[in-house]
Amino acid sequence: MAYLTTTASGQPVLVLKEGTTRNRGREAQRNNIMAARVIGEVLRTTLGPRGMDKMLIDSLGDITITNDGAAILNEIEVEHPAAKMMVEIAKTQDDMVGDGTTTAVVLAGELLKKAEELLDQNIHPTIIVSGYRKAAQKAMETINNIAIEVDIDDRATLKKVAVTSMASKAVGPAKDHLADIAIDAVRKVAEKRGDKWVADIDNVQVTKKTGKSLFESQLIQGLVIDKEVVHTGMPKNVERAKIALIDSALEIEKTEISAEIRIRDPNQMKAFLDQENKMLQEMVEKIKASGANVVFCQKGIDDMAQHFLAKEGIMAARRVKQSDMEKLARATGGRIVSNLTDLRAQDLGVAGLVEERKLGEDKMIFVEKCKDPRSVAIIIRAGLERMVDEAERAMTDALSVVSDVIENNKIVAGGGAVEVEVAKELRNYATDVGGREQLAIESFADAIEIIPKTLAENAGLEPIDILVELRASHGKPDGQYKGVNLFTGKVENMRDKGVVEPVIVKEQAIKSATESATMIIRIDDVIASTKPKE
Repeated sequence: MAYLTTTASGQPVLVLKEGTTRNRGREAQRNNIMAARVIGEVLRTTLGPRGMDKMLIDSLGDITITNDGAAILNEIEVEHPAAKMMVEIAKTQDDMVGDGTTTAVVLAGELLKKAEELLDQNIHPTIIVSGYRKAAQKAMETINNIAIEVDIDDRATLKKVAVTSMASKAVGPAKDHLADIAIDAVRKVAEKRGDKWVADIDNVQVTKKTGKSLFESQLIQGLVIDKEVVHTGMPKNVERAKIALIDSALEIEKTEISAEIRIRDPNQMKAFLDQENKMLQEMVEKIKASGANVVFCQKGIDDMAQHFLAKEGIMAARRVKQSDMEKLARATGGRIVSNLTDLRAQDLGVAGLVEERKLGEDKMIFVEKCKDPRSVAIIIRAGLERMVDEAERAMTDALSVVSDVIENNKIVAGGGAVEVEVAKELRNYATDVGGREQLAIESFADAIEIIPKTLAENAGLEPIDILVELRASHGKPDGQYKGVNLFTGKVENMRDKGVVEPVIVKEQAIKSATESATMIIRIDDVIASTKPKE
């Protein structure tokens, strides 16, 4: 229907075109809050080490089994605009810190639920938003006050952080093995810039292959290139490799303009072909002169050039991805060369071993035994394809949290301990603020307790009893580390139990959840245009 209004004289005025729908006031707020809360409810049962998994089937019939918040929201196709904002929270959380996506979305859903109760009491959205923002600020201060500083060389603590991040994943007893791999990988790629440590996990290449078991996942001191040696006559194994990284084609370039060559004599034809071969041979001679015995080329390698390289005993791979070329440069200490004329011995990378191996059905080139690789590879193995995928997600989480701690060396206790402590401080702070904002801050405190409550629910415990016990223990001195042990059902010191998480993950979850909740609360009018007809 068209959206009509009338002038004082009763003349109809067409404002919005036909087919436009409009919801406003409480109806718009209710619809938005309900849609966003549904997303939170979907993820709630996946939270924590006793959380359940979701089976997702896409339009092509591909199956994903996971309890990773970001992966679930990535797979489901969300239609409602408010619900899409919840998906964005998970994406932001994943991009920024790599973990805590479920926490962020569940918290946002609960903040909206509490906001709806306040709206029903006729508290204005602006007051709720203001209260929530003050509460989020206070929550950050509290988290930083109770944070524990970590020495980044303390391997035991880094391992606890990595194992905690994988606790909810279905990797079972292989957690310790994968955690050790993650720590070694991040330490290799971490570098000091000024006073700060930077650990960019994009420099860790994760390759997954079905077959063998999770325990046979391994860290390679170098890289694995998903290509095979281009020519059967080339060596398949080169020790003490000198590696040339070339991003131009080892081919004769075709002219951009159409050219016609008139050949009247068979000798001219031979001379023409010989000249082409000579040019290719010169290219190979330049590579040999530099001392290289392995070539990784980002573009194509002509069949004749392959023949000459094989003759010289040089191993070569072509059409290597740009990202892999950059990682090879970091791993081997080589430089990527665009022009063969510029190739010098000092541009070559070095590796103890370059070898073509068969992994499952595929042949791959392993670049190993690099002296001090600034880029490394992890090969994940498991017997089932779904398991390999889940192990990859677990490994990504572990890499992310270890790099978070190396970049920002503070951790907090898990198991709901930090949330209950934040809620306690917020309730004290709310009375200082007073007025109607006090109600919003108290609602924020109630909302953040959804995390320990959900953890307990998912473990089959009695959430109210656990929450009462947690609040009581946090009222005592030295109670800030008390959380719920989901395997015994008791309230225990989570720091001593080794259940710890990076501060930055918790902070980002609260920031993302607060921002999206406040944005949805402030919307009081939804005007939707019709989709154009196909």
